[in-house]
Parts: sequence; structure tokens; C-alpha cells
Amino acid sequence: MLIRALIVLLVVLNLGTAAWWLTRPAPVPAPEPDLPAGVARLQLVDEPAQVTTPSVSAPVASPAPVALCFSLGPYTSETAATRAQAAVAGQLRQARLREVPRISASGYQVVIPPAASLEDAQAVAARIGAAGFDDFLVVRQGEQANGIALGRYRSREAAERRLAQLQAAGFAAQLQPVGRAGPGLWWLDAGVADGIDAVAIARAASSSAPQPLECTALR
Repeated sequence: MLIRALIVLLVVLNLGTAAWWLTRPAPVPAPEPDLPAGVARLQLVDEPAQVTTPSVSAPVASPAPVALCFSLGPYTSETAATRAQAAVAGQLRQARLREVPRISASGYQVVIPPAASLEDAQAVAARIGAAGFDDFLVVRQGEQANGIALGRYRSREAAERRLAQLQAAGFAAQLQPVGRAGPGLWWLDAGVADGIDAVAIARAASSSAPQPLECTALR
């Protein structure tokens, strides 16, 4: 009887040990020790590499292109022109300040302001000739280099008639007095996107009516 009891006890102990082994919780791995700064962690050959997915930034919308150019002013000082530029800066795609000497007028000339290059000026001159106008000249030297002279007149009325004809044909002609130079006047040359109201910008910049300007002059 004693031997049988011992055998039964051993069987029970073995069954209990087997049940504990099968139902025991999985061992928790020990945390990896902190490595000194600048020391890379060793990686086993068969250990999967950690792949870092690069972040994809949202596309940045490109600004609207310049569709219309004009001159605002005149302003009696650079400070006034700078203040006007700051007042409308958020609506302009391109801008520059330009000083024109004030003249005690003995006559008037009609011009197109200087373009960015001689080639641009010659291209505008070709368009003027194709539109049926004559008496114009591409200026190659001096302060008005790469501009286009469109005639000089003794009376303002005659100059304004010439100016109106050119502007009606789509050319950014301007009227300038001829005579003795005095304190300069300042202009704000501006380029805006399509759909922007140039007259509203002129009011915000304390300017007279905006004068047409070839956009090549702002390049």
C-alpha cells in the first residue's frame, strides 16, 4: 500500500509540474542597457532592419503669375513712395521704386520706360511699327537706355493726343515733361496677378490713376 501511495503521489506531482509549465506566463525580456552617446547598437545579420519612412510634405502652391503692370504716383519723396508700397505690398507680385527728375517743362515727350534688355525694347518697337505707328526710336544710351522715344511736342495737348493713341493700341506709353531738372518725383512700378483691381490699389496707395507699364520693365 505504501509503494502504491508513493507512485500515485509522484504521478500527481508530475502532472502538477506539467500543468504549471504549460500555463506559466511568458518571460518578460530584460530592457536593453543604455548605450553611451555616439555608439550605435549592434544588429544581428538575420534581424530585420528598421525602415524609416520619409515624411512627405504637402505641395506648396506656386504664386499666381504677373498679369498686369502699371505705375503708381507720382510721390514727392522716397519716403512717401515707400509708405505707399508698404500699404499695398500684400497685393503686389512685383514692385520697384523709380525716381524721375522733376522738370520745369519747356515741352513734352511721349516715351515707353526702359525695358529689362535691348532685345525686349526692340520687340516692343517691332509691335509699335506693326500697329501702324511711326516716329519712334529705341534709346540705346543714357538713363533712358532700352526705352522707346515716341515723339517730342511743344504743347501738352499734342503730346496727350499721341499718348492716347498709343495707349488705346495697348502700349504702355507715358508722358514726360522736357526742360530744367528740379527735385525728383517718385513712382511705384507694380505687377499684380489676374483679377486684381489696379484702380483700387491706386486709391489704397494714395496715387493718381495707374499708368500702364510694360511688364518687361519689372524683370
